[in-house]
Amino acid sequence: MEHYHMTRGTYFYAIGLSYKKADADVRGHFSLDETSKETLLNQAKTEGIESLIVTSTCNRTEIYGFAEHPYQLIKLLCDNTKGTVEEFQEVAYIYKNKEAISHMFRVGSGLDSQILGDFEIISQLKKSARESKKLGLLNAFTERLINAVIQASKRIKTETEISSGATSVSFASVHYILKTVEEVSSKNILLFGTGKIGRNTCENLVKHTKNDHITLINRTKTKAEEVAGKFNLLVKDYANLQEEINASDILIVATGALNPTVDKHCIQSKKPLLILDLSIPRNVNQNVTELEHVTLVHLDDLSQMTDDTLERRKAFIPVAEQILEEVKLDFNSWLATRKFAPTINALKHKLLDFKNAELETQRKKHADFNEAQAELISNNIIQKITNHFAYHLKNDDMSTDDSIELIKKVFQLESPSHV
Repeated sequence: MEHYHMTRGTYFYAIGLSYKKADADVRGHFSLDETSKETLLNQAKTEGIESLIVTSTCNRTEIYGFAEHPYQLIKLLCDNTKGTVEEFQEVAYIYKNKEAISHMFRVGSGLDSQILGDFEIISQLKKSARESKKLGLLNAFTERLINAVIQASKRIKTETEISSGATSVSFASVHYILKTVEEVSSKNILLFGTGKIGRNTCENLVKHTKNDHITLINRTKTKAEEVAGKFNLLVKDYANLQEEINASDILIVATGALNPTVDKHCIQSKKPLLILDLSIPRNVNQNVTELEHVTLVHLDDLSQMTDDTLERRKAFIPVAEQILEEVKLDFNSWLATRKFAPTINALKHKLLDFKNAELETQRKKHADFNEAQAELISNNIIQKITNHFAYHLKNDDMSTDDSIELIKKVFQLESPSHV
């Protein structure tokens, strides 16, 4: 296997957990808010990690980075969440080098999303990369990789129809409401939480339900007012949450709280209430289901409900995968060039040393020695030799690492510290 090490002895890893093996509760244990993510990045810097990207969404928590051993990254995650190493091992995945690169491409392109074609993850990756770069935790390899993944994501969006229809949890929640609630336009809808998922859900509610009884509540009222202003909706104070819940027919919870913010004690009304919990960790206590008139649906339930266009979207997976392979090929070509460039430079300097020593000898031997002509000829030969080796390293079927080691051995080159 090729070694994608930047500093000798480190390798590129992707470690994490997702909806595929970890349920909402377990994902909640490993969820990172903005503060804990920043703490994790600073800890990584203190511990000498060279490059690191951290993402935490409702569907997955992942770390991409360079380490001598994946446990260094696992420890960072467990140190900054409620999760334990033992719990992580039960549901996690660890990818190294080529597999880690491929995994980031699939995640960023929406092919690994809980709802096929959900591209919200790419904006999360971009944001995480910017945060890492600010702290000096984004090396050339990772930055180039992120840019390649963004390019692949854009191409899949424009060249396929994999993102048509319900492609996000926020749309799926509205789709579910439309399918299960009669006369939805006349119902009182309360949206609690106006973060990214809340904002997207709000937009979909306005667009698809034709409902003008939508109320927004957020802990920080100004954020709710910003969203409400776009759609001319009502905003209430956080202090009025319980009162508004009891006036509602549909409650959508999309807060970023680490513990449940709604439980059965908030509900005194006896009329039917549909609650959609779009949060990780869960923000609605399971005890609400003890109330006969309450129906609770979590985002994991929503993601399993497919709309009519899902099968059609699946048909575009082969085209999307072909696009991934093309962009990956370009990335790997750049990577190969980056890996052998220090060796080619070292070889060129070695040949220049040979040339200078030989020219010095010939000067002493021949009084009429044509130095300008000898310089021109020898430089041309050196360029041809180095070009030949570069072409071999770029196109040879055998491992680039093996070829580099052979060249260094034959020409007695010093090992460069970076590849």
